Formats: sequence, structure tokens, C-alpha cells
Amino acid sequence: MFNGHPWIFNNEVEKTDAAMIPGEIAEVFTQDKKFVGRGYVNPKSQIQVRLLTRNKEDEINEHFFLERIKRCWTYRQKIGYKENCRLVFGEADELPQLIIDKFNDYFVLQTLALGIDVWKPAIVKALETIFDPKGIYERNDVPVRELEGLPQQKGFLSSPFDTKIVLSENGLKFHVDIENGQKTGYFLDQQDNRRAIQHIVKGADVLGAFTYTGTFEIHAAHYGAASVLGLDISAAAVEQATANAKLNGLENTCRFETANAFDTLKQWTKEGRQYDVVMLDPPAFTKSRETIQKAITGYKEINLRGMKLVRPGGFLVTSSCTNLVNPDMFLQIIDMAAKDAKRKLRQVIFQRQASDHPIVRGLENTEYLKFLIVQVI
Repeated sequence: MFNGHPWIFNNEVEKTDAAMIPGEIAEVFTQDKKFVGRGYVNPKSQIQVRLLTRNKEDEINEHFFLERIKRCWTYRQKIGYKENCRLVFGEADELPQLIIDKFNDYFVLQTLALGIDVWKPAIVKALETIFDPKGIYERNDVPVRELEGLPQQKGFLSSPFDTKIVLSENGLKFHVDIENGQKTGYFLDQQDNRRAIQHIVKGADVLGAFTYTGTFEIHAAHYGAASVLGLDISAAAVEQATANAKLNGLENTCRFETANAFDTLKQWTKEGRQYDVVMLDPPAFTKSRETIQKAITGYKEINLRGMKLVRPGGFLVTSSCTNLVNPDMFLQIIDMAAKDAKRKLRQVIFQRQASDHPIVRGLENTEYLKFLIVQVI
């Protein structure tokens, strides 16, 4: 709380002047009556207060949200984002538990706590004022809302529109299913990292696992790979990845298969298959500290199998979006996998999520994605 963190847990609250109404705005003071900030409350949550501002002059109203979202957009523009970006990244943008993704003229939002859900009409009005969007859609079909006493739901927050759209990224086009795709429909957090593979894939035979809709694989083909194969356990994802390859005229270079990556990579290692580049972009393996060891085991196993499939001198591209696996832990897992694979690694780059998902020092939950490229010797 005092070092800038916007969360105030129930065991940090000594007393309240009145009964807290879930979702209302309250002021927070220290024991000696110094103003801490103003935020929304939920006495039913472990996090009783999420601060929106530390400025005593700020009044929380429609204008506040309009100005805060304007500020978010100004920041994204200054760092080079125009069409597609995470417009609001929750606590990192001082709008706790609010996610807004901008897909050109379409917006997808998530209000993941009761206090911000109350202000959804004001947020929608702000988006309409600033952007005059073609459509706004709500993807609140996430279990975390139930911890706040909120229902899971999704639907239009504007006039209905075709939720299957096409966006441009790094000179390529991708189908996006706003209504039924994972999370908000598309993973914007890897868009900067997808450019990072452009030199290592030239002329290479590339294998991608956990491909989802094929974004990394299609970038590899676009950047000059000789052949690209993507694997995903979801037949629907493979179908969309195939459509994305065709959309970019890369269907002859880039193909996709439905497969369990863990099992397939293990089998192909036994068969002695080799690739110049292996790319791993698995989903989060845990969201609970109770199962963190299982996640560590999973990351080590998949990276071990990936390394064994890389020709000596080739490259491993690997990611983790598990927030509870911090950067140091992730690198230790990679080192353990390399030791077991009896391979030596040379680091090419180690990056985080795209910069439209800003990392705020001191807020651990804003730093979640790890992206690593190593040469496997």
C-alpha cells in the first residue's frame, strides 16, 4: 500500500467509519489520518480496496474514467502503437482489474472486479467519446469474476456487429474471433516478440508447438522459413491457423496438425527428428501457488523435449505466461532442462510482454510473460 501497490487486503484494514457497500468508492487513511487514496471496495473479497487514485483532488466520476483512458491511449501512441494494442492493462494503468484490448476500430473489455464493473457504462461511454468505435464487446466469461460475486457473461456493449474480424500485425493479417477466441480473442502480448524471430528462421525448418491460431508459425513463414509445422491440441485452433496461413498466401510453406504436443514431441525425439528452430508457446500451466511445482515440472519437460529436437546450432524459442513463474525461476527451469538434455545454451534475447502491457516496478502481477531465444549447441 505505502510503496505504491493499489491493493489493500482485509487484514490491513483496522477499522471503517461505516458499513462498506460492495462496489462503492471509499477513502483510505493511515492510522494517523494521512490520506492514502481513493478506490472501490468489496468487503466480500480478500482485497477489500483497490485504489484508483492517490490524488485527493480526484473525484471518481465519468470524467475521471474518460481522462484516465485518454491518458492510456496517449501513452500507447507515444510508444508506437496505432491499430492494435492493449489499451488498458489493469493495475499498470491505475485502473485495477480493467482490461481493454483495441483491435483497430473494435474494442474488447473485461471488468474483473465488482468495483470496476459498476463503472462499465462510464467506460463504454469514454470509449465511444474518444474513438467512435465500430463495436465494443464484453468478454467477462472468466471464473475470477465469481470470486467478486459477479456472474460470468459476454456480449455486446454497443450495437451488434460481426465478431469475426481481421487485424494486421507486422505486415500480416490474422482472423480474430472476438466472441469465442481465447481471452479477448487474440494474444497481443506477443506481438513485439513475434518480430524477434525474423533472422533465426530464414531458410530454416521450423516446428511450433501450442500454436493456437498460428501467429508465430505464420511470422516464421513470412520471414523466410523453408518449412513450418505447427501443432495444437485443438482442432478448432488448427482450422483457424490454417485459414490464417491461407489469408497471407503462406499455405504452401506453413501447415498445421492437431496433436498433443507433450506426447508428439516425446515420440519425435525417439524417432530422431530434428529441426533448425523449435518454438514453444504453451498456455499458463497454473494460476495457483498450490500447483506451482506441477507447472515447473511441465515447463521443464516441454523445454527438454524441445531442445532435443533442435539440430546442433539451431534455436529454441520458448515462452511462459504463468505469472507465478518469475523470470529467474523460468531461466532456472530452462537451465535444468538443458542439463538433462546434455545441451549447451547461448542466449540470444530475453524479453517480456509487448510494451503496451506496461510493467510497473513493485507490481509483480504486471510482469508475467517471459520470452526467450537461445541457440542450442
